[in-house]
Amino acid sequence: MTTDGEILEKLEGLTRDAVRHQLETLRSILQRNGGARYLRPFLGGHIAPVDVATFRREVPLSSYDDYADHISRMADGLVNGGDPILCVDPLVCFFYSSGTSSMRPKMIPYFDSPLSKAASFIAHQGGTAVLRRLFPPRPSANKSLWFVYAGNVTHTKGGLKVMAATAYPLHNNKTSSSQFLSASISPREVILGSDVDCQMYCHLLCGLRHFDMIDSIRAPYAVGLVGAFCLLEEKWELLCEDIAKGFLSWDTSDMAMKDSVNEALGGPHSDLSERIRLICKESSWDGILIKLWPNLRYIKCVTTGSMTHHYPKLKRYAGNVPILGGDYFASECTVGINLVPTQPPEKTRFVLLPTGAYFEFLTHGSDENSVADREIVDVLGVEVGKVYEVVVTTSRGFYRYRLGDIVRVTGFYNSSPELEFVMRAPRSSSEIVTERDLISAVEKSQDVLEDVLGGEITEYACSLDLNLSPKQLKIYLEVKGVSFEDKLKDSMIDLTRCCASLEDDFGGIYKVQRERGGLRPLLVYIVTPGSFDRLLHMATEKGAPASQYKHPKIIRNREISDFLEGVALATVCSDSNDA
Repeated sequence: MTTDGEILEKLEGLTRDAVRHQLETLRSILQRNGGARYLRPFLGGHIAPVDVATFRREVPLSSYDDYADHISRMADGLVNGGDPILCVDPLVCFFYSSGTSSMRPKMIPYFDSPLSKAASFIAHQGGTAVLRRLFPPRPSANKSLWFVYAGNVTHTKGGLKVMAATAYPLHNNKTSSSQFLSASISPREVILGSDVDCQMYCHLLCGLRHFDMIDSIRAPYAVGLVGAFCLLEEKWELLCEDIAKGFLSWDTSDMAMKDSVNEALGGPHSDLSERIRLICKESSWDGILIKLWPNLRYIKCVTTGSMTHHYPKLKRYAGNVPILGGDYFASECTVGINLVPTQPPEKTRFVLLPTGAYFEFLTHGSDENSVADREIVDVLGVEVGKVYEVVVTTSRGFYRYRLGDIVRVTGFYNSSPELEFVMRAPRSSSEIVTERDLISAVEKSQDVLEDVLGGEITEYACSLDLNLSPKQLKIYLEVKGVSFEDKLKDSMIDLTRCCASLEDDFGGIYKVQRERGGLRPLLVYIVTPGSFDRLLHMATEKGAPASQYKHPKIIRNREISDFLEGVALATVCSDSNDA
C-alpha cells in the first residue's frame, strides 16, 4: 500500500518536471488513440507517431458540439468495436455534467483508460494525503456527514449506465464504495435514495443522532452545504421530534431509505432531542455547527467560482471551524490539486497535474472575440498574471477540447503552473456579461439591496433576452426573510434607484453597448423564495445529478428564464421612464 509520504513525493516529482510529463502524456494518448475515427481526418495522412507540433497544427480546437453526434451513437450502441470512435479503451458508462446552463446535462463518455485512472489515483490520493497531514485520523469521532446523492442512475438505449462522476465509485468499485460508506455517517440507502429533499433531511437526521462521531461535514459544492443548513434552520423542530420518537416522519415512498434511517436512529432519544432543541432555539446561529457537532474539525467543499457567493453564509454557520476548498476536477479529466486547502476562495490556487491531460491555454480577454485571433500556448508558454481558457486533450477521447473554464496563472509550484479559477467561459462574443461581471456587480450592490428589501439575497442569475430589439439584460434575485407584498410596494422607488446603481456596476462591453443604444435598461425580477431550488428539481428530473448541480449564473435556456419570470413577485427597471 502506498503511503501518504510516497504519494506526496510522487506529486513533487511530477511538478518538478511538468513540461516533460506533459509531452509524455500527449505522446501516450496519441500512441493509444491516434487511430480513433475522430482524429483520422486530421492526422490520417501523417506517419505515426505524430509529434506535438503536428498535433497542435492539424487538430482544431473543439467543443462538446463536435462530439455530440459521436456520443449519441455510442449511447445508442451504434458502434463498431473494431473501429473506435474516440478511444480504444472499453466504454464503461457515461457521466452527467452539472447541467446548469442548459437544464439537460451533457453526457461525458467514461472509458476504462489506464492513463486516466493513474492520473485520477494520484490526484485523489494526493488530496487525501494533504488532508490527513492537516487532520490526522483518530480512532473515535471519525465519520463524515457527507451530503452526497448518488441514486440518480439511468441507462442509455444501448444499455450503458449514466450517472454523476461522484456516484461512480459507489456503483462500480467495491473497494471505493466500502471505504466511502465506512467513512459516512449516513446509511448506503440514504446516499443511493431517490428523493433528494428526503435524502438531505435524512443526512441531517443521521448526523444529529450520532453527533459525537462527526469529524467533518462535506459536499461537492458550497451551495449543497448552504442548502442543507437552511433546511436545518427550517426543520430543526421536526428533526428533534424524529430523534425523540426514534423514527423518520418524512413522507417518502423510498421504503429502503426510511427503514435504514429508522435503524440508524436506534429508538427514542429524548435527552439528545432536548440538547439539539436548546442549541437551535438560540437567537443567533453564528458558529452553530461546533455546538451541534463538538468534535467537528473541518468542512470541505468547492468554494471558488460561482460558489463564492455562498462562502460568507457558510462561514457564518461554521464560525471558527475551518472551511477547506476542494480540488480541481472536471467530468472530462483531472486538472489540478489544491495543496493548501485552508485558504479562502479568493486565495485558492490549484497546482496543475501534469499527467491529468495534455493542457493548452487559450488567451482570454474582453477585447478578443475571434478564437483565430487569440494565442494558444502550452505549459511552457503561460505567463504569470495572464488569463486563459483551459484546453485539454484527454486519454478518454477529447482532443484540444475547450473545457469552458477561465483561469489566471498566479505562479508556479516547482515547474507546474498554479491556477486561480476565475469563471466559466462565455459561450460566444454576443454574451456581453460574464459570470464574473454578474458576481462582482451583485456583490457591490448587495448590502444596499438587502437593506431596501429587508431580506437576504440567497441566489441570483441573469439572462440576455435576444428576442427583444434592442436586447435586454435581465437579473433574477431570490430574497429570503421579507413580507414581499407589503415591502415591495413601499420600496419600489428605492428599488429603482438600486437597480440603476446595479446597472452602473456593469462595465466594459455592457456599458459601451448601453451608451450606444444597443441595450434596453436593465430589468430586475424579484422571484419567489424557493424558485432556484425548484430549478434543481427541474434539472434532476431531466437527469442532472443532484450532487453536482450548481445554480446557473448565466442562463442560456429559455425554459429557465421563462420559469423565473413566471414566479416573479415584482419587476424593477433601472430607468423608471422605461418601466
